[in-house]
Amino acid sequence: MKQIAIILDDACQIHTLEVMQKNLSELNEEIAALNTVRDILKILVSRLDVSIRKKVRLDLLEDTELMDVIRVLNPSKTNLKEEHSMDELVNASKVLEGKMEIRIVYLPPATVAACQHTGENPEELAGEKTYTFIKESNLSVLKPDFRLYGFNNPSPQEGQAEYGYEFWVTIPDNMELQEPFVKKRFAGGLYAAHCIKFGNFNEWETFTNLLKYNEEYEIDWREPHGMGGCLEEELNIFTNILEGVKKAEQLDLLIPIKKRGK
Repeated sequence: MKQIAIILDDACQIHTLEVMQKNLSELNEEIAALNTVRDILKILVSRLDVSIRKKVRLDLLEDTELMDVIRVLNPSKTNLKEEHSMDELVNASKVLEGKMEIRIVYLPPATVAACQHTGENPEELAGEKTYTFIKESNLSVLKPDFRLYGFNNPSPQEGQAEYGYEFWVTIPDNMELQEPFVKKRFAGGLYAAHCIKFGNFNEWETFTNLLKYNEEYEIDWREPHGMGGCLEEELNIFTNILEGVKKAEQLDLLIPIKKRGK
């Protein structure tokens, strides 16, 4: 009402311009804040969606990054613009999107034993066969430096409940295989790596987006085509097999890369 009174009594319209400029600035700030909130919520939805599809429960109370964001987005604070500065909101967004350690690694070429399954729980079923193969073949003795990779094949499609997953375990070149395992050759090469806790597969999207804007490297899509050459590597696999651990605690997300301009 005070602003309306100023406008009606403003013959030169100078004060009217100032009022409207101030209102426009405040609206722009609020729009920017709400857009940031929207982006944060989209990340949370994505993280939960991937966890549900992978049938892995995401423990929100144990995720300190998520709890930091929830603190900033406390619903009891009704006036977003007044209660939170844009710096707080941007920092909350960076908690989810920006705190990502990326390493550049070289994966050596190798002969692999491949096991693929399509249907419900393809990771679990193909994984059980692969773990059994590793133990029964005494691979930890025959090839103590063996590595275990996995990737969607075929990848999940919208509207389709079933998808496939394929495991690759590196083996000696002369090792004989029986079904369902198939011997393949992994070309290796340069990869960007990001370590996650098992279940945080939603970080694939952020990881990929960050690489798109990397000044030194670019994504080099290649075989295997199930994920455009991207892989998931189980870490500490040697110890896990020896100790009978059935589920990886940590994974490396691996994206094939090359120097920009090459």
